[in-house]
This record gives sequence, structure tokens and C-alpha cells, in this order.
Amino acid sequence: MAGERSSPDTVSDYLDQNPRLAQWTDTLRGFCETNKQWVARREFILRNIEGFPTVEPGVANSSLDRLLSLSMVWSNHVFLGCSYPPAVMEKIKGMGEGIVVHDARVQKATADGVVSRGKRSAGAMEGDVDACVKRARRDQSEHDGRPAGRTSQRPAGQKSGPSPQAPAENQPFFNRLYKAVAWKLVSAGGFGPNLDHFEILRSCVESCKQTLTCVFVPLKDIMGLPAGRTQKEGHVCEIRCQTVYLGTGYGRDESAAKAMASKEALKVFQGRKVTVKICRRRYKGKDVEDLMLLDEQPRSQAFPPALSYPFQKEQLDASS
Repeated sequence: MAGERSSPDTVSDYLDQNPRLAQWTDTLRGFCETNKQWVARREFILRNIEGFPTVEPGVANSSLDRLLSLSMVWSNHVFLGCSYPPAVMEKIKGMGEGIVVHDARVQKATADGVVSRGKRSAGAMEGDVDACVKRARRDQSEHDGRPAGRTSQRPAGQKSGPSPQAPAENQPFFNRLYKAVAWKLVSAGGFGPNLDHFEILRSCVESCKQTLTCVFVPLKDIMGLPAGRTQKEGHVCEIRCQTVYLGTGYGRDESAAKAMASKEALKVFQGRKVTVKICRRRYKGKDVEDLMLLDEQPRSQAFPPALSYPFQKEQLDASS
């Protein structure tokens, strides 16, 4: 995409032709970014990714951190009116050339408002950029009403959602788990109703040096049940691993609910691969971003409501 003037439609077409890249870029969106801010910053990332040869989708490294920091500096300047040293402004101007942002707060400054104060050495410019990374994050925090000095894009004292890097960080583990489950099912004669689904899932997870987390809630206490479920007796079980949601099951007692949740979790491993994604779910009547393990099957129905939410230190309703 580098070197050409584009539009949101052009970017969308490009991502439609590169679905793997589209999935990865979605994990980079900031928790508090508006659609307009994210669409522009996403284009900035895509147009400049070729300038960072060691950046590989789904792999965290220093080059990716640098590219994301520069994209944040550019977005803060365009949408929040933040200013940075001339060398940094010159760098992000070049990197943002050709990106059209309508009704941006400082679009004119981005286009032609960079003031040069003489030539700087490459080393000095790089040093300025590095020095501005923390400031860029601080500016974004202050704009969103969060205390300055924190690098996380979450409210201080409360972790209200998975980090944008969480899918990429968790994917290698679930790739290993996928292989372990595949071999286990082959040895068991394939996926079927007569298997001990929980035992299979538990043994595979433990073979990968992790453990399962099971949360049980009485059925009568669940908000947002499917329309056809009217009974109030029984329990609901939710299974997670490394905070990633795997499956939900309903049963007359906790044991039956756990067995059904394990069966639903194992169904995800029947495809050609599994993918960790950030998805929207309901938790205690509120929409939240949750970390989920998905297969390649299209999903037209809403996800089951979350029974637990491991991405915060306080209950959501306590902050409302």
C-alpha cells in the first residue's frame, strides 16, 4: 500500500483480499479509539509496515512496538492536537503522507504545518522518536481521562479488557494445544458423544503445562439466556484457559454442565486451525471485550453471555 493515496474503501478492499492480515490488525485497535481514529491509524500502520521488515503479523517484537508507537504519535497529533519535537513531526508527516482524514482536528498541521529548525542527524531524530513514545501514550491517557504515566491503554487500577496484543501472545500456546487435542482424539477414535470430553480437554491442556478454569453459576442467575431456554433449574459452566474463553455448557448439576462445556470447547478444535480473537460479549448486562478461541466457521448468532471476566480487578458495576 505504500506510496499511494488511498481511501477507507481502498483499505477495506485490500484487507478483504488479505483476511489473515485483517484479523491481525483488528487486534491492534486501542480500547478507547473511535472508529474514525482506528480506521486512520490502521491505514498508517498498513502503509508503513514495509518499512519495518522484521514485523510479522501475530509476532510481538521491538519493531512492531516502534511502528505502533509512531502510529499513536501520529494519531494523537491528528485527532488530539498533540505536538512533538520538530524531528518527530517531520518523521510522522512523511509516514502519514497520502492518508486522507476528514474533519481531523489538526489535519492542516499534518499536511503542511511541520516547522523545520534545521537538519538533524539520523541518530538525533531516532532519539527524539523514542523519547516521544512514552509521551504519546501519556497524551492518549490524559485525553481519555486516565492518569498519566501508565503505558497500558486501560484505566489505572482496573483492567477492563484484554490488551490488543493478547491474541498474538496467546496464539502460540493454542496452536500447541490444537495439535495435542488432534492427537488425543485420533487415539480415542475421533470426536463422539461417548467420550469423556472434560478429561480429554484437561489432559491435553496439562500436557501443555497449563490448567483449565471452570466457573459455575446457577441457571436462574444468568442474564441474557437464549430465547428458547425457559427452565430455571440447573447450572451453567464456563471453561477458560489462560483467560481465553473456550466454551459454555448447561446441565442439571455442575458435573453435567462441565461435561457439556467441555464438549462445546472440543468442537472448536474440529476445524483446520483455532484462532484467538477479541470479541464483544455480554457480562452482567454490559457489553465487554472478551478473549475467545474460535474456529473458521462463520457465526451468525450471538455468543453466550460471559460468566466470568478475568480482565479486571473490580466488578464492572462498581465503576458505573
